[in-house]
Amino acid sequence: MAYKETFNISGENLLKKVKELFNEANVTKITIADKNEREIISFPVSLGLVGLFLAPIFAAVGAIAAIVTDCKIIVERKDEEPKTEEKVNAEPVNEDSNPLV
Repeated sequence: MAYKETFNISGENLLKKVKELFNEANVTKITIADKNEREIISFPVSLGLVGLFLAPIFAAVGAIAAIVTDCKIIVERKDEEPKTEEKVNAEPVNEDSNPLV
């Protein structure tokens, strides 16, 4: 199951934050939006991305940072561990069936 997290950030810190997010293992997608939440750019994040493919992404993010003052980063993450509910096996207690009475 995936969940989203939003960061409000200034343009000057945008590239630094995107680089941090690329290093987090559970991030699957990064979207950069303006302060009115209109999408500017969106890109998937995978562990297989190498520097050759990251350079154009970082260049685009750097260009966006130069023209926007405030923006939002919307991060989609996958859960680290699937959440499971523990079921307790309990049988109903019947007071009439007590063998000690």
